[in-house]
Amino acid sequence: MMHGFGYGWGGFLFMILLWGLLIVAVVGLVKVLFSGGNVRRAKDFPEDEDALAILDRRYAGGEVSREEYEIIKKDLKGS
Repeated sequence: MMHGFGYGWGGFLFMILLWGLLIVAVVGLVKVLFSGGNVRRAKDFPEDEDALAILDRRYAGGEVSREEYEIIKKDLKGS
């Protein structure tokens, strides 16, 4: 009588490992494709950097238009 289709426990464990790696690879690929390359990490925003410095950096990088910059800056300063 054949158990495990002739591969034994080693073949069964190998298939579980193979499918697990395949699922992890697919999930990682989907994350990369749908993030649009706009992945932010905690190290991108130092803890000691205040909101105005972040706004200045975003404006300098072209992420915020002049109008948005002025509105947000005014809101942050409370004027």
